Amino acid sequence: MASRQMYLIVAIIVAVLPAVTLAKEFIVGGDKGWTVGVVDYQAWANASEFHVGDKLVFNYPPGKHTVCKVDGAAFKSCTVPPPNMTLTTGNDTVTLATTGKKWYICGVGQHCAKGQKFSITVQPAVIAPASPPMGGGAEGPNSSGFQVLMVAIVATAMMVWA
Repeated sequence: MASRQMYLIVAIIVAVLPAVTLAKEFIVGGDKGWTVGVVDYQAWANASEFHVGDKLVFNYPPGKHTVCKVDGAAFKSCTVPPPNMTLTTGNDTVTLATTGKKWYICGVGQHCAKGQKFSITVQPAVIAPASPPMGGGAEGPNSSGFQVLMVAIVATAMMVWA
């Protein structure tokens, strides 16, 4: 009986208090992917807003390019980090875990110097509301006050059932 109550509590909490991060997945370079001389990567990056939790997907033929996360100085000089800090699979995903400035370059030959690099500024995560706001800003069944009331009702019911 106790496990049934636990499942009920979890189900109600999940239904009443949903808040999900609205993470996005960005294919670096769009349909052109991660390559040299074809995409203006800085213009590509400037066209989007990046948040904690978002993912950067780098698609390229393995052996033709690499992905290196570097600092600002290495970005400017196209200094490639050690191999153990370089992604090479051809389908690399980088999850943006912290806010702030981030820099990425290709570590193959002169690719970075030829423009295969970009920088972004990562903003805090975006949290989805429980549901769309009601018109006119009026409090309704999706307001946080309603959610608190529902949690209180559920908690009281669980105490009565116990």
